[in-house]
Amino acid sequence: MKVSIIIRTFNEEKYLSQLLDKILLQDIGLHSVEIIIVDSGSTDNTIEISKKYNCIIETIRKNEFSFGKSLNIGCRKANGEILVFISGHCIPFDNNWLINLIYPIIKSIVVLSYGRQIGNSSSKFSEQQLFEKYYPKESNIPQDSFFCNNANAAILKSNWEIHEFDEELTGLEDMHLAKKLYKNGLKIGYVANAVVYHLHHENWKKIKNRYEREAIALQKIMPEVQISFFDFIRYFITSVYFDSIIALKKSIYYRNIYEIIYFRSAQYWGSFKGNHFSRSISRKIKEEYFYP
Repeated sequence: MKVSIIIRTFNEEKYLSQLLDKILLQDIGLHSVEIIIVDSGSTDNTIEISKKYNCIIETIRKNEFSFGKSLNIGCRKANGEILVFISGHCIPFDNNWLINLIYPIIKSIVVLSYGRQIGNSSSKFSEQQLFEKYYPKESNIPQDSFFCNNANAAILKSNWEIHEFDEELTGLEDMHLAKKLYKNGLKIGYVANAVVYHLHHENWKKIKNRYEREAIALQKIMPEVQISFFDFIRYFITSVYFDSIIALKKSIYYRNIYEIIYFRSAQYWGSFKGNHFSRSISRKIKEEYFYP
């Protein structure tokens, strides 16, 4: 069986070589792999690195970019029966990441699988708490929900062909597609032993923008979800409290408390703003969200 690994990139030189090295070291048995880079205007060495590893390279102009459109371009180019998505700033934890991720699909247990994400010593403390919450150590195959994340995921190409990614969404294009599959009775699975390091190194504005654009997209996927200003205050205080308790237990509270406060305020203020965003997105705002 052929597997196509699709990587969206924009100035990913920091981790791309490590990611591609790890892909080449994967124990994939009799399966074959191709790597497709979909780049949206990198100005660093991303393209040069991709050429060095003989990747198939597709490009998209910055002013035409959306997360869904970029993925659709890669999927159309793919020759594999299974499409694998991994972020350009993710690095597989071990050499079994790929086979573990696609195993439930090969066995026809699910049509879409997604794997565990973890941080490292340089990751923001609160982001690591989110990883532990949404990507636990136990698998759930199949799961009873449409939650997923395509920073580390796989899908049968035949199912993508029926339900392509929405190219207008400002984020959460993975959950939007997964919801369609789930409503049609198809199965999604969480694979805990398909692990990647997900290495965000964003400033506070970028974090706020990420959660804001995802909240805008969530209005289309789950319009019943409403975040009030009271919710913003309650979620912020509660998250800071529980993060602080964990940091105290690990004896790292004082070096992380300001980061905890800044991260959680950016997360929930962005979510609140995005949830109340109802106007058409201008080109200027779109660029701010996609290229913060």
